[in-house]
Amino acid sequence: MNQPILNLMPGDAPFRADPSDSYTLPARFYHDPEIWALERDAIFYKSWYYAGHVSQVAESGCFLTVRIHDQNIFVARTRQGDLKAFYNVCPHRGHELVSGTGKKNIITCPYHAWAFDFDGALKSARNTESVKGFDKSEFSLKEVRVEVFCGLVLVNLDPGAKPFAEQMGDLEREIREYVPTVDELQFAQRDTYDVEANWKVLIDNFLECYHCHPAHKDFVDLVDMESYRTKTCGLYSSQCAGKPRTLNARAYSFTPGDVDFGYAGWYVWPNFTIWAYPGEANLSVLQMNPTGPERCVEYQDWFVKDGKVTQQLQDAINYQIDVLQPEDISLCVSVQKGLKSSGYNQGRFVVDAGKTELSEHAVHHFQKLVADALGAKLDPEAAQ
Repeated sequence: MNQPILNLMPGDAPFRADPSDSYTLPARFYHDPEIWALERDAIFYKSWYYAGHVSQVAESGCFLTVRIHDQNIFVARTRQGDLKAFYNVCPHRGHELVSGTGKKNIITCPYHAWAFDFDGALKSARNTESVKGFDKSEFSLKEVRVEVFCGLVLVNLDPGAKPFAEQMGDLEREIREYVPTVDELQFAQRDTYDVEANWKVLIDNFLECYHCHPAHKDFVDLVDMESYRTKTCGLYSSQCAGKPRTLNARAYSFTPGDVDFGYAGWYVWPNFTIWAYPGEANLSVLQMNPTGPERCVEYQDWFVKDGKVTQQLQDAINYQIDVLQPEDISLCVSVQKGLKSSGYNQGRFVVDAGKTELSEHAVHHFQKLVADALGAKLDPEAAQ
């Protein structure tokens, strides 16, 4: 890959491996249609992608769907109890087979009623008895890699990809340390946000709390920012804080429970984040799904014990919906506008040795993952 738009261009400052000595990615990485298209093939078609929660496909015939750019996938539980994922397309004439989530006795194409079992095998195809040489086995659904990780269902379009858990190192250990009852959690609800910003703007925003004091006053009232630390670890990073500052924070009130720390959050390559709020046991995924160079849809899925949202958990969810998300979305929309300004191309990472809540080293970590995945050459010294 040697597209000039990905490499150092006139007016660009170097993007270096050392975050304390590096400028940010050039602004074109956040709005250029060519770069957005390159990300599809180099990043999204080769990475593990969050699809849903195992509790949504707990029984035979249950299914869920997920779209990765223009590729539609469905995950289903087979009659034998296995979890399978397939391209969501009928091999007859290309009609999509299922939508949303649900449960079926058999998968029947809405177009010509070809029927498939949950292992992908074609079971019946109307009026094919007289078709010369017709072989049902030639028309099984095309399978996609699928794995379950701490209850999360992940799919990968790359058949040669390393297993997700192997790629993520200590991530599972960390999640189970903060949420030991993670296996008891079930899907509760999904909240959707349509955001006029590049998907990477939202992830950059998640990865630093430098903006928290001026922009998230209720969050810094909830979380002990003195203990807030961010660590980068290969294809993920973590943001965790110690005990909550108060049990009666402005964000919401709670009593000590299964989650007795202030906050734990993880970024997972390429485009989703995992959250745990203090109080009763909970976990959520906030995923940034690109729909265009300057637009994305965010899904936040919530998982709680037995899938039942208590009043305390509802208060936490309401805080996220009514306060924190609107604050962050407003910031990101403004940043996206600024990235198109002729007065801006790059900034500098603010990094401190203590990796405190004010440090932006995790933003650099993510941006380097993007640059490396695209094969971008933005450091003249490294290119020598």
